[in-house]
Order: sequence, then structure tokens, then C-alpha cells
Amino acid sequence: LVARIGERTAMIGASVLSIGGLALALVAREPWVLGLGILVIGVATAAFGLARHAFMTSFVPPAYRARALSTLGGTFRLGHLIGPFATAGVIQLTGLAANAFWIHLVACLAAIVVLVVLRDPEDAVTTRPGPAAREAAGEQHGLFRTIRAERRVLGTLGVGAALVAALRASRTVILPLWALSIGVDEATTAIIIGSAAALDFALFYAGGWIMDRFGRLWTAVPSMLGLGSSHLVLSLTHDAPGAVVWLAVVAGLLSLSNGIGAGILMTLGADLADPAHPGPFLGAWRFTGDAGAAVAPVLIAAVTAAASLPVAAAVMGALGLVGAVNLRVYVPRYAAPRRERGVR
Repeated sequence: LVARIGERTAMIGASVLSIGGLALALVAREPWVLGLGILVIGVATAAFGLARHAFMTSFVPPAYRARALSTLGGTFRLGHLIGPFATAGVIQLTGLAANAFWIHLVACLAAIVVLVVLRDPEDAVTTRPGPAAREAAGEQHGLFRTIRAERRVLGTLGVGAALVAALRASRTVILPLWALSIGVDEATTAIIIGSAAALDFALFYAGGWIMDRFGRLWTAVPSMLGLGSSHLVLSLTHDAPGAVVWLAVVAGLLSLSNGIGAGILMTLGADLADPAHPGPFLGAWRFTGDAGAAVAPVLIAAVTAAASLPVAAAVMGALGLVGAVNLRVYVPRYAAPRRERGVR
């Protein structure tokens, strides 16, 4: 889709689609309707994310790639910083958590206005292949054909990327569930998560600078070690004295770990993709990573139902440590050699 219609049009369309999913969520009276609305929002998010990732991969010089993509990740962290506080304010003013959906609507409309009003950066670039060439590349290298062609890297380093995405998704699921489980009210939960997001946001550029200066491993492995270890610590605090304080501490540790790894998945994908036609590989790369993000909440739900929420946190922590080992082994094997040879 991105290859056929271009990044800007894809992002506008994704924003409109996201509003449609939001409308379903707002009118939902049954869980399956809510699930369908969230599924539509997920599809829109994937299209939007791939479009802006492909654009940055094509135009940012490799020497600045990690910092640029980390800054892009930082803009999302800024949203994660603002969102919980806006949510807490809406809940306090209206007394209804469902009204927070309207924040989503306003954000989507604002994104559409920005994309329509501002000049398309691609208009100033003449070195990139035109739409016809990109469309041909998209048809030649479809998603599943690309997955088959790149199965070696996707089956090794891609698994590590999926585990990174799984731990990040787990963080956003575990913390609200944990707060609910220990009796923290909704507004306080939003404030705790929002405060932790400030630390996450503060570190995004530092992570990109470290990657450009010292290499991808210097943020990828510490980030995963931190995410995994924080989940393990959380798993031990459910019935501990001062459980609310421990929740706030672990939320901060998770944000610290996530912040230092800002942009790592986008950077690794950009390192491995063809700069002239990045869409097909990035689509396969994001498909692999997003699979991990999709599986994580289901895994947490299954383990919680079978055992308990602390056990689910411990399982996710163990997967985080496995992911750190995977990145340590496969990042030098696939991503670093291409950069050193100057291929990307």
C-alpha cells in the first residue's frame, strides 16, 4: 500500500481509518465489537508506522540514522508522556474513563491537518525513485515473498526484534493490570505511568547518539536487560509492603530501559533494508516485530488465567533476558557488518 500510494497519502488514510476504529470502540456494547474497533486501529497504526519508517530510511544519511530514528521514536514518547496526563484530566473532569477515547479522535484529526497543510518533503527530493518504480518494487517484492527471501535474518535477528516488541507491549499491559490488581485508582495509575513516560522521553536522543557513536549493541542489549529485569522485580512485589511505591519504581525502571533503546527496531530495520525500495523489507521487518507485540498481551492473559499476574510478569522478564542474548549474538552478525562495509 505504501509503495502504491506514497507515504504521505498512506499516513492520511491510516489516520482516517483509525477514526473509524475509534468510532466502533465508542459505540461498543459487546467485547467483540470493542475488539474489532481496536483491530482496525491496529491496522491503521501499522500502516502509519511503516510509511514514516520507509520515508526516514530513504532520506536520512546512514551516519545520522540512529539519531534521526530515535528522535522519531522520541515524538511517540512525547505522545506517551502527554497522553496519560490528558487521560487523567479527562477522567477527573468527567468521571468516565471511556471519554479518554476523544483524545484519540482529536489527535487523529490533528495529524490529518498537519499532513494536508504542510508541504510534502518528498517534493524537494529528486534522487528517489518515482512512484511508478516504487510501485513496481512493491509488486515484485510482496510481503510474504519478502519474508521467504529474508527468512534467515527474520528467523534469527527478527525473533530478537519480536521479543523487543513483546517486552514493550508487555510494559503497557502489565502496569495498568498491576495497578488494578493492587487497588490503585484509574487517575493515580495514569499519573504514575505518565510520570514514568517523562523519563522515557528524556532519554530518546541519548540512545540514538550512543547507537551512531558506538554501535547498535550498546543500546539494544542494555535496553532488553533492563526491560527483562524490571519485569522480574515487579513479579516479586505484588504482596510486598509498599506495593504502590514498588509499582512507581518499576514503572520508572521500565521507562529508563525503554528510553535508552528508543529507535532500535527502526534503526536495525533501516540498516538491513534497501534504501531505494525500503518498503517491502520494512513491511516484513515490522510484521515480525508486530507479531511479538500482538502475542505478548495474549500470553500475559493466558499465564494470568492459568497461574497469576506475578507469574506472567516473571515469564515476560525471562523472555526479555532471552531477547538480550539473541540481540547480542545476531546484531553483529547481520546489521553491523553491512554498516562497516558501507553497504547501507
